Amino acid sequence: MWTPEFQSFVAPARAKPQVWRLLLGIVTVLGVYMLGIIAILLAVWALAGNAGLTGWMQRIALADTPTAVLLMLATFTGMAAGCGLAVRAWHGRAASTLSGAGTARGFAVAGIIAAVVFIMTMVILPAPFTLIRNTPADLFLSFLPLAILGLLVQTGAEEVLFRGYLQQQVAARFDHPFVWMVLPACLFGMLHLDPATAGPNAWLLVAAATLFGLVAADLTRVTGSIGAAWGMHFVNNAFAVLIVALDGSLSGLSWWKTPFTATNTDILRPLIAQDLITTIIIWAAIRLWLARRTGRAAAN
Repeated sequence: MWTPEFQSFVAPARAKPQVWRLLLGIVTVLGVYMLGIIAILLAVWALAGNAGLTGWMQRIALADTPTAVLLMLATFTGMAAGCGLAVRAWHGRAASTLSGAGTARGFAVAGIIAAVVFIMTMVILPAPFTLIRNTPADLFLSFLPLAILGLLVQTGAEEVLFRGYLQQQVAARFDHPFVWMVLPACLFGMLHLDPATAGPNAWLLVAAATLFGLVAADLTRVTGSIGAAWGMHFVNNAFAVLIVALDGSLSGLSWWKTPFTATNTDILRPLIAQDLITTIIIWAAIRLWLARRTGRAAAN
C-alpha cells in the first residue's frame, strides 16, 4: 500500500508527526475557517445592514441564488488558509508540501477523464425524469468564471485538508493504511451528513461521499499528490453545482435542476447507486492511465 510516491508525499510530515500537533492543527483549521465565514458575513452586513444580513445568511446556507452560491464557495478560502497556517505553526513545514509533486498535471488528466465519463453517462443513461431549465443563459454565463474559481477553491480546500494535511500527518504517525486511508475518508463522508436537507437519503449520501473519499485517498497514495483527487473532485462538483443540481439546496446557479429535492427516495436512490458506480469507473479509468504512464516510463 505504501508507494514510493506516497513515501515522498508523506516525508515532510515525518519531522513533527505527534498526534497532539495534529489535533491543534485541526483546531487551527476550524478556527480560521470560521473566521473566514465571519469575514464574509461582515462584508454582507456592511453592504446589506442588519435587516439584510439574516436573509443573506439563509441564502448562503441554501445556496439557492447565484450570488449565494458564490458566497458559499468563498467560505472555503478560510479552510485552505487554515491548513497552510496549521502546518506552518504546528509542524514547521511550508504550505506547499500539502499538495505534492505534479499536482497540475494530475488535476488536468483526472479532470478530463472524469468529464468524459460524466458526459458519456449522461448520453448513455439519460435522466429518468424531465430536467427543469433553471438559470437563464446570460446570467449563467456572467457568473460562470467566478463559479469556476469558487469551485477550484472549494474542492481544492477540501483536498488540501483531507488528502493533504490529514492523510499526510496521519500516515506520518501510523503505518497501517486503514488509519491513513479509511479514517479520513469516513470523516469526509460524515461531514456530508445533512438529515435536514436529505431526509431518508442522508446516510446514502454519506456513503457516496465516503466512497469518494476512499477513491481520492487511493489516488493520492498512488500519485503522491492531491492533483488527481482534486481534478476528479472539481469535475464532480462542477456537474452537481453548475450542470444539474437537485432542486433546493445548491441549485442557485445550475443550468438545469431536478423536479425533486434531496428527500426523494423513488428516483434519487437509484441515481445515488448510479453515482457510486460512476465514481468507481472514473477511479478505474484514472488508475488505468496511471498504470500505462508508469509502464511507458519503465520501458524508456
